[in-house]
Amino acid sequence: MAAFGVSISALFAAFVVVSAFDVVTSTPAAAQAFTYNPRPPKPVRPPAKNDGQMLVQATEVDYDYNNSRISAVGNVQMFYNGTSVEADRVIYDQKTKRLHAEGNIRMTDAEGKITYANILDLSDDYRDGFVDSLRVDTEDQTRMAATRADRSSGNYTVFDNGVYTACAPCKDDPKKPPLWQVKGARIIHNQTEKMLYFENAQLEFFGVPMAYLPYFSTPDPTVKRKSGFLMPGFTSYTAFGYGVEIPYYWAIAPDMDATFSPRITSKQGVLMQTEFRQRFADGSYQIRLYGIDQLDQKQFTGQPGDRQFRWGVDTKGQFALNDKWVWGWDGVLLSDYFFMSDYRLAQYKDPFGSFLSLPTEAISQLYLTGVGNRSFFDARAIYYLSYSGNQNQVPVVAPVIDYNNVINQNILGGEFSYKTNFVNLTRETAVFDPITTTASNPLNPLCTTTSADPMARTPSQCLLRGMPGTYTRLTAEAQWRKSYTDPFGQIWTPFASVRADAINADVSNQPGVSNYLPVGDTQTVRLMPTVGFEYRYPFINVQPWGTTTVEPIAQVIIRPNEPNAGKLPNEDAQSLVFDTSNLFAVDKFSGYDRVEGGSRANVGVQATTQFDHGGAIKGMFGQSYQMFGLNSFAVADVTNTGIDSGLQNPRSDYVASLAYSPNRTYTFSVRSRMDEATWNINRFEATASANFDRWSVAVTYGDYAAQPELGYLTRREGILTSGSIKVASNWVVQGAARWDLEANKINQYALGAGYVDDCFVLAANYVTSYTYQAGSQPPVLSHAIMFQIGLRTIAQTSTTSSSAGMQ
Repeated sequence: MAAFGVSISALFAAFVVVSAFDVVTSTPAAAQAFTYNPRPPKPVRPPAKNDGQMLVQATEVDYDYNNSRISAVGNVQMFYNGTSVEADRVIYDQKTKRLHAEGNIRMTDAEGKITYANILDLSDDYRDGFVDSLRVDTEDQTRMAATRADRSSGNYTVFDNGVYTACAPCKDDPKKPPLWQVKGARIIHNQTEKMLYFENAQLEFFGVPMAYLPYFSTPDPTVKRKSGFLMPGFTSYTAFGYGVEIPYYWAIAPDMDATFSPRITSKQGVLMQTEFRQRFADGSYQIRLYGIDQLDQKQFTGQPGDRQFRWGVDTKGQFALNDKWVWGWDGVLLSDYFFMSDYRLAQYKDPFGSFLSLPTEAISQLYLTGVGNRSFFDARAIYYLSYSGNQNQVPVVAPVIDYNNVINQNILGGEFSYKTNFVNLTRETAVFDPITTTASNPLNPLCTTTSADPMARTPSQCLLRGMPGTYTRLTAEAQWRKSYTDPFGQIWTPFASVRADAINADVSNQPGVSNYLPVGDTQTVRLMPTVGFEYRYPFINVQPWGTTTVEPIAQVIIRPNEPNAGKLPNEDAQSLVFDTSNLFAVDKFSGYDRVEGGSRANVGVQATTQFDHGGAIKGMFGQSYQMFGLNSFAVADVTNTGIDSGLQNPRSDYVASLAYSPNRTYTFSVRSRMDEATWNINRFEATASANFDRWSVAVTYGDYAAQPELGYLTRREGILTSGSIKVASNWVVQGAARWDLEANKINQYALGAGYVDDCFVLAANYVTSYTYQAGSQPPVLSHAIMFQIGLRTIAQTSTTSSSAGMQ
């Protein structure tokens, strides 16, 4: 575990690090879990009149024709070239073209900036002059004050004894110091460069000095992009020790920029990081480059990182060909598969986003996508870069193509649609998964390609998750359906479809593969015609309190047996969860590699109640029946998909669901699958959530019976919770946890707390997430501690400490 400690004063010391550089306000690379409170949108200002005429309103106006002066006294309001001046007394000298104002001055320029002062003396074009005892409020709700400000050349404004803040004044006591402010002996505003330069400045919190800055500069609040140094970030991890990043942001042009983020580590030297971004009228792209010449590669002895130079490239982009077509890419290339993990480059970007996730690979792909009014096309080539080092077990997909289309005109009075799917993938080495305790024994694993045990790689011990060799399949399916309602309100929907698959499987003859599939080159053609109808009869009951609809549903599907059931590769149809969401699906398999055969009847009832005062209840209950033919879900394939799904028997398990939303605040839902004979619960999920102004919470409970044919040898039961609460007007606490009820322990959790207002963020997060280890070792739980501090318009910074393998 990496030792780590941080104090608030250490975070403030980050300002001293950049005291001799520009600091820009662009968000640094480290992701932020907490952000400033949202600010209301700015109203669109009408264009300022610039007709050269001056309008003066006052209690008394005196025209001195001899000296060409206009004096206005008492509640003076002057409007000139889009700027208004309010004061007790205003004198305008037409000869010198100077404007002099005294007492309770309030000047509002065309951009919405408001200046308060006691004395103001400016040229009539506001290019030169001075202001005494001023305070400036900008449209971006930033504020400056000074004993005196001198303006020259229409560009430079020098504030003596200046104070700058982005915090609103206290409503109860406006004279009370704001949450944070920067004081400077001199603050120089260069309006052409849009920069603020602070000399002999100090950072104060609630009026207490916390850090001294001899010199620093920052873009003025109107700047959204500006070259300069970002606030530094701090990182700690066992492999590289302590690290500090001082990013530099380069606004190259309006359409492109770059960020250079060297990370100086205590053990391994400097990790160079560069990100380049460019935007065009029809799209954008970005490229990230990483590289390090490791000083102590012995830290990674026996691991992929045991090399001197390590590097990585990450890029993505997307461009529109027209209003219907886009093409793009994602790409990742690494010197070794564990580079991102060793240097914490792909994790903890979002402290809560990593919760419960286990990234197994990085995706490189090239794609083309088109969307029509009722059609969709997608083609892509995909390369998965394994983070676990098992690259030879990961397929290369080149390409996978999908096309769906619904004909816009009726055919035989109904809707006609068709879809196609083409896939070609190649895998170097077979992938076996254990499904028994014996096969999972680490002393004698039976599902590795090197095991010499006679029981190794047999269907009774292992599943073949991925076949070695090349697999190509072309699928085409045409569908027709028509719905009509008879005079009694019954809805009849006949439908028909025909599907054809052409499959070529060139299976490599690796150890154990022949126990599952015929090795060598095999061509197969499948044809699956289907006819059926669906019947619904909704009964509607209207009451003063709401409307209830009860709808019995019956569906009959007639088709032949699945050709070659269980004897073909299964790459994309390995996941099957039977519940009310797919009770009436014509084909319940999740992908194209399996096709449901045999004749089946699906029966259920759906009830919905809509309350007049708001809220609704919706429930469904049903069952599926295998009428005749071969039950595809009772046929074991290379992954045993369908076995233990609840559909493997002639009479399926019962499925039920219930959802209740009394209003926008609360949501409750329950999903369940019960054994057909005993009514024992085989699968149960319940979710409840509430979202109020000050707090929100969500709880999910899951209870899943053992599925030994799929490798789940024991019952699984757990609770997943997440929530956030605004404990005070500006304090937020959020967290999440997963409780394994079978093991009776919380095995994953995340906590975060922060102070958030419109100008300041101070937050801390503690997150656990799973991380892959080098080689074939199982993933372990990693721990990360993140701190974040942000001053609106000035800077944000964050620091992270992480470790892996803690129990």
